[in-house]
Amino acid sequence: MKISDIVEQFNLEVFSGKEGLAREVKGGYVSDLLSDVMGNSKEGQLWITLQTHKNVMAIASLKDLAAVILVKSFKPNEDTVKQSELEGVPILGTTENTFEITGKIFQYLKENEII
Repeated sequence: MKISDIVEQFNLEVFSGKEGLAREVKGGYVSDLLSDVMGNSKEGQLWITLQTHKNVMAIASLKDLAAVILVKSFKPNEDTVKQSELEGVPILGTTENTFEITGKIFQYLKENEII
C-alpha cells in the first residue's frame, strides 16, 4: 500500500513531499516524543504526531519513515516543509485528533493485511 492510498482513503492534506507519495506503508507509529520515535519506530511506518518543527524531518529521514501525519489541523513550520521536500518524506495533515485518525488507519491497514 502506498502513501497516496492513505491520502485518498482519509482525505489527508498534502503539505509537502509529494514525490514521496509512492512510498510503501509498512505500519504506523504514534508519539509526540522525538526520542521515543527515534528509538522505536521502524522503516516504512507512518508517524502520527502533533509536532511541527524541523526536527521531525530529521527523525523521519533517519528512520526512513514513509510519511508524517499531523493531527488536529496542525501545520508544519516553513523550515519543516523545506526539509520534507529535500528528504522526499511527505508531511500530511488531518483535522482529526490522534486517537481518531490512528484508529481509522490501524483498521484500514489491518483490513488490507499490511499489519
